[in-house]
Amino acid sequence: MKATELEKIREMKPEELQAKLKDLKEELFNLRFQHAINQLDNPMRLKAVKREIAIVKTIMRENELKNGAKA
Repeated sequence: MKATELEKIREMKPEELQAKLKDLKEELFNLRFQHAINQLDNPMRLKAVKREIAIVKTIMRENELKNGAKA
């Protein structure tokens, strides 16, 4: 993931991050299903989606800790 994409994710609001996380989880589910029935075209996409989920969760946690420190 490029630095510019990472910055875009960091600038998202919590609601947008939740929506992105939901979309990524749905995509991961669909990819796993395709993999199970041997219709997956690009198996590396599984790894990429898992990594994106981890990035979004990390940024959500960073924001949570930042907001907790302010309160």
